Amino acid sequence: MDDLARRALDTAGQHGAGYADVRIVRRREQGASVKSGEVAGLSLSETEGFGIRVLVDGAWGFASSGSLDSQSADATASLAVRIARASARALRQPVVMTERPVAQGRYETPVAVDPFEVPIDRTLALLLEAERAMAAVKGASTTRAEYHAFREWKDFHASDGSRTEQVITHVGAALEVLAASPDDLQRRSFPEAGGYRAAGYEHVASLDLVGRAPGLAEEAVELLAAPLLPPGRRTVVLHPSQLYLQIHESCGHPTELDRVFGTEAAYAGTSFLTTDKLAAGFRYGSDLVDLVADATSPGGLGTFGWDDEGVAAQRVPLVSAGLLTGYLSSRETAGRIGRSSGGAMRADGWNRLPLIRMTNINLPPQPGLSLEDIIADTDDGLFLESNRSWSIDDRRLNFQFGVEVAREIKGGKLGQLYRDATYTGITPRFWGSCDAVADERSWMLVGVTNCGKGQPGQGMHVGHGCSGARFRDVEVGVGNA
Repeated sequence: MDDLARRALDTAGQHGAGYADVRIVRRREQGASVKSGEVAGLSLSETEGFGIRVLVDGAWGFASSGSLDSQSADATASLAVRIARASARALRQPVVMTERPVAQGRYETPVAVDPFEVPIDRTLALLLEAERAMAAVKGASTTRAEYHAFREWKDFHASDGSRTEQVITHVGAALEVLAASPDDLQRRSFPEAGGYRAAGYEHVASLDLVGRAPGLAEEAVELLAAPLLPPGRRTVVLHPSQLYLQIHESCGHPTELDRVFGTEAAYAGTSFLTTDKLAAGFRYGSDLVDLVADATSPGGLGTFGWDDEGVAAQRVPLVSAGLLTGYLSSRETAGRIGRSSGGAMRADGWNRLPLIRMTNINLPPQPGLSLEDIIADTDDGLFLESNRSWSIDDRRLNFQFGVEVAREIKGGKLGQLYRDATYTGITPRFWGSCDAVADERSWMLVGVTNCGKGQPGQGMHVGHGCSGARFRDVEVGVGNA
């Protein structure tokens, strides 16, 4: 691999590249799923190749190949340079990259039990047992259980002498149960976003799928008889199983600096957080709202050693005491706001160009109140759990979310269950209404594996840590969740 990378970098330099980097990537994935008592799917896949990115005359060029030999290294590097030269003819603004230290070293996800060494029969037995426990509940109509393991080996080489190796491992397992009546369908799922974590098979064992299964099915059946949530304005307390997606959609995406500059617009839009707001100290939320992009969070799907530009993992403040303080950035975009790169460039595999992506966008816990304390401190409100649907405009400003479970809070106690509940808001107004953030006792780090961006589309693994929070005067009601 070292020889191939050096060959590609040398060829790019000989053809006129002022800078070049090469990523050699091998990816392995394993999946299993069961549905209604039967094995629904088994998969095992592996892919490998390399991509080379070059900077020529102020413009980027990128090319890739699935053949790891010297002839492909020469041809792919030459093609990347030709693409860069063609791009330079229509250049509006030359690329200028901020400096970074030469990247050297190795990073590997801590793993106690290698998921790829665990017999698939053992995993299937676990999934089937959990699925049967859901199906045994009277009223459960469709039951599913699934498992997925992901590992990526990535070597990064750059013309400035950088050389890193990374081995990233992610695993997840999840349950879903549907309960149906002649005129309704309700869903309960566990855990949040498929239960993914940067870890080994030990994480799957910690989920206690079999133990959680019966209660999950009972909740789905109970929802069929629950009334619809009356519309109005209410205080809402968001469980981490819903708050994580609120953070993802209304905090993570709008702080991506390429969206802000309009270079990422066709896929899911731009951003309302324009750079003039950074200089003006824009009020994004209440004083309790801190948001950080933390690529060092243990167990996070956005955790790594270096991004795909060789920038070391770091913790970047995005919102501090409610004020906008930073963005997710690259070496190219950070310089335009007078910053150094926040290390947020990642690509979905060897044949894709790196883009600015979320790492772990976290709402840190606030000392003082547990999530239970916040509920007890709420005289009249709603407790919302587990995302069911979402919608947000192309600037990440106006949103609506649906949840699987809504429970009324009266006098600090949980009461009436509601179905098909939604809430809606405007991002800075909503976060400005936050008057309580729970402490570390309910902290949860949720992994998202399907964050989409770019054309051709790229799916990325990202993370969100939060402990729950309360928001005042929120519009709630019923939607087509």
